[in-house]
Amino acid sequence: MGRVIGGMAEVRSEGAWIHADDGRRFLDFGGYGVFILGHRHPAVVEAVHRQIDTHPLASRVFLEPVAARAAQALAAHTPPGVDFVHFVNSGAEATEAALKLARAHGRTSVITTRRGFHGKTLGALSVTANPTYQTPFQPLLPDVTQVAYDDPADLEQALAAGRDRACVVVEPVQGEGGVRIPRPGYLRQVRALCRVYGALLVVDEIQTGMGRLGTWWGVDAEEVVPDVLLAGKGLSGGVVPIAAMAATAEAYAPFSRDPYLHTSTFGASPIACAAALAAVRAMEEENTVARAAALGLRVLAAVREVCAPYEGGLVREVRGRGLLIGIEFAEEQAVGELLLEMIARGVLVNHSLNSTRVLRLTPPAVVEETALDLFLTTLAEALRSTAERMSG
Repeated sequence: MGRVIGGMAEVRSEGAWIHADDGRRFLDFGGYGVFILGHRHPAVVEAVHRQIDTHPLASRVFLEPVAARAAQALAAHTPPGVDFVHFVNSGAEATEAALKLARAHGRTSVITTRRGFHGKTLGALSVTANPTYQTPFQPLLPDVTQVAYDDPADLEQALAAGRDRACVVVEPVQGEGGVRIPRPGYLRQVRALCRVYGALLVVDEIQTGMGRLGTWWGVDAEEVVPDVLLAGKGLSGGVVPIAAMAATAEAYAPFSRDPYLHTSTFGASPIACAAALAAVRAMEEENTVARAAALGLRVLAAVREVCAPYEGGLVREVRGRGLLIGIEFAEEQAVGELLLEMIARGVLVNHSLNSTRVLRLTPPAVVEETALDLFLTTLAEALRSTAERMSG
């Protein structure tokens, strides 16, 4: 991709903007869901600077208070009872931690959804249902079953086959799967089925959580309490990578009994936890979740209006929740063409790793009116150019 767009390097960022080494700046409506607070949020940067000046990495011998404060801040917003927070360095590591925790409970049968994306490390890749990424690394974890997303009947059939030893991994909205939004009640049905069949429910909120969907977590819309919740991306505050596995006391019990079962040298580092703590505090103080909900409605409506002339032809559907929006095209080629057109005009957007026909938008909640107007104007121009090129 770097070669295709001219080999530019990104060298600086702030708010909704990224600056390249050739002097141009780009409006960032991509970022793979990381920058809900934008780039270099002042409060997060200040907290990280302060931590660097005092104690950036821990000895892992003594108790470390920054991690404790970050865990307490995060747990104040997780679903009721999901209070045990295990910090890691990336979303894939959060998935790995959840899979190991499930194994510690004897849940050796894993059920995932088609087009689900949970990371590319070996265990996470085993539940990332895409042969493009899986095939070169076979064999992966055994006893992994793929079921259709938003299909409780298919899930129940798989659960019946793995009774009392299953772990279900699911996203509230499939991000890399092309912003696939399930029908209302789907997550409640998944929760109920897991209870009936004694399965451990892991909800992957790495992309959908931290306000991205206009609620703190995607499960909040249906008041679902998972056994394990995965957080990441936005938890970093857009400054230092960090992710987390949060669990109920019952689910976390094996790791509580023996904390050495799953450890990491850099997991829960003071510098990363300082970023996470500052990110949560900034979201509280700036009402980021409500801003994401309101802005998401406006952006979705505006994108639909811009795309309307092309629906039934170039554009198949526009869908989204909060600040996670997907434009599905009739042909794969349109995604690449539009992405390049947008970049050429100074706007960054993302493709979807598990859905090649969907262009994905994950704007920050801090985007200003002038920037939003620029995005919509650019999208209209890029769509017109792409439609002309593909029809000609």
